[in-house]
Amino acid sequence: MANSPHGGVLKDLHVRDEPLRDQLLVETEQIPSITLTDRQLCDLELILNGGFSPLEGFLTQAEYEGVVHNSRLPDGTLWTMPIYLDVDSAELARLGVSAGSRVTLRDPRNDQPLAIITVSDLYKADPVAEAEKVYGANDQAHPAVHYLFNQTRDTYVGGRVQAINAPQHYDYVSIRRSPAEVRALFRKLNWTRVVAFQTRNPMHRAHRELTVRAARTRHANVLIQPVVGLTKPGDIDHFTRVRVYQAIMAKYPNGMAQLSLLPLAMRMGGPREAVWHAIIRKNFGATHFIVGRDHAGPGSNSQGKDFYGPYEAQDLVIKYKDELDIEMVPFQMLTYLPDTDEYQPINEVPEGVRTLNISGTELRRRLKTGAPIPEWFSYPEVVRILREANPPRDTQGFTVLLTGLHASGKEAIARALQVALNQEGGRSVSLLLGETIRQELSSELGYTKRERDINVARIGFVAAELTRAGAACIAAPIAPYEAARNLVKQQVSKAGGFYLVHVATPLEQCIKNDRAG
Repeated sequence: MANSPHGGVLKDLHVRDEPLRDQLLVETEQIPSITLTDRQLCDLELILNGGFSPLEGFLTQAEYEGVVHNSRLPDGTLWTMPIYLDVDSAELARLGVSAGSRVTLRDPRNDQPLAIITVSDLYKADPVAEAEKVYGANDQAHPAVHYLFNQTRDTYVGGRVQAINAPQHYDYVSIRRSPAEVRALFRKLNWTRVVAFQTRNPMHRAHRELTVRAARTRHANVLIQPVVGLTKPGDIDHFTRVRVYQAIMAKYPNGMAQLSLLPLAMRMGGPREAVWHAIIRKNFGATHFIVGRDHAGPGSNSQGKDFYGPYEAQDLVIKYKDELDIEMVPFQMLTYLPDTDEYQPINEVPEGVRTLNISGTELRRRLKTGAPIPEWFSYPEVVRILREANPPRDTQGFTVLLTGLHASGKEAIARALQVALNQEGGRSVSLLLGETIRQELSSELGYTKRERDINVARIGFVAAELTRAGAACIAAPIAPYEAARNLVKQQVSKAGGFYLVHVATPLEQCIKNDRAG
């Protein structure tokens, strides 16, 4: 039998509100609308399908204060992560939203109405208190704290929601299951004890060994439930990861494991997030939940030290074990023993026994350089998928951004480089000269700082797309502002190589070269 939901009742708002759906759809055309952010979209999906039970909406001020300061809702129910709908106060004023208003919540991807919120209150939060209480430090090296201070809007809207539509997905539809669907799957398979495993990274042999050990020691089955909402910036995209998960499922004993995706927006909140994850897995029906070393940790703070201790997350889950009513399966890091061809928890390896391991940094280096990745570390099928998504540097696209004064000679260098790369062959080469871009993409722009930044940003977007497609892109704009150049670097570096070249021709020579005056 599947575990009971947190709070005792699965809050499946789609089922609850289905009789009112047509009426609610009509109402959406008559009331104000708010377009959700990507994080809010993930949160709403799990509110609507019961993944966030017992929540039935976004937190009111009283609920928010209770969660931030005490990890509890006003009725005393354990809940560790604030789930709020943040909106600009100017936007709320423009829409005329106040307590008692009903507002349509729309999908940012297709403008589809997903739900209607009945506003209970509008309130201002203290971001410093939220950072310190929830994430343990007011340090913007933490991705959630950075988001809090740089992307979160100034007013929180609290209130219950009514479901209209589930967010529409076109990818991996068959394994995107709601809590009710996962519970039905457990009943169909007659699974009564289920160990849930969360991951935001590709899985390798150690992960398979860890989950199989957990299942066998608990006489249970395994639910692999990777996050495909928002994870840590810089993580491998979810399309690549899901292909890896699908490949590794074949490595489990027949009938032991199932794969189901979770549209969660992670906060990387360490101990509090581990408790939150346990609650979510309980809502999906799991009876056990694996919490490993530094669970949901974001890495190092601005002083170079880890935000959380390696086992703080496990300690906090243990603290609330009676209320959570889901058994934690603690695991330390596994290491490979080449002499016996097996994985063992690192704390159980006898002294003097030879071990091998490949860190995440080393794995990324091997992917970039094409260096071999041994089968003891990962399966060939997994390595093949990762290599397709992370080609070696010599086959990646790249952008060369030449910048300098007008008539500095950067255009001549750009043309010469284009000829040299075309002569070498092996990839397409695109040339984005400043004047060409001005004529084709930015003809309406002038030469103020703002307009120059917009022009450079457009060049960065085009360069990033060309780089992603494996091309060589040579751009030669006038880009005098460091912030704009850094933005281009950020855009392109996600897709391939980036090289900034300053053509530092003296002003006097530039004037002499400028025949047009």
